[in-house]
Amino acid sequence: QIVPAAEVFPYSRQPYTIDRPTPDLVRLMDSIEHIGIAEPLIVRPREIGGYEIISGHRRDYCAKAVGLDTRPVIVRNYSDEEADILVVDYNINREDLLPSEKAKAYKLKLDAMKRQGQKRVGTSPQNGEKLKENYSVSILGEQVKESATQIQRYVRLNLLIPPLVEAVDKGFLTVSY
Repeated sequence: QIVPAAEVFPYSRQPYTIDRPTPDLVRLMDSIEHIGIAEPLIVRPREIGGYEIISGHRRDYCAKAVGLDTRPVIVRNYSDEEADILVVDYNINREDLLPSEKAKAYKLKLDAMKRQGQKRVGTSPQNGEKLKENYSVSILGEQVKESATQIQRYVRLNLLIPPLVEAVDKGFLTVSY
């Protein structure tokens, strides 16, 4: 469908920065300015009207910046848990993600996985590898090719005060590996 830009809204829990001037964003902006949005946004209907973006936040941002007043969209009906997981999955493998973006994304997806019942009862990963494959954090780790411990470290970044998060994003502090 083609819908007015005014009917398309960002996903409320979207964990990624969409306006950070990366080389990839500059190329996307240039492409949208010259040929428009080549790949439709994936959206879901909002209860109060309009559509919420699941995939395509950066395309929407670029389209706004160049003044496009419509958006090509694919409308899907997703539950909150499905939407949380998909909004993370569509961008989690981008090369230019900040540690704070990974932290928010991993927490969002883990919380959604747990609400869906994908976490199983048993020995925690800290107590041994016996049931490793049954834990949300281990499942996520396999999906993004990070250890369960590293996923937990990223998630803990969400507990830091903003100046410390900024220091991690700028490389002054690191997420220990």
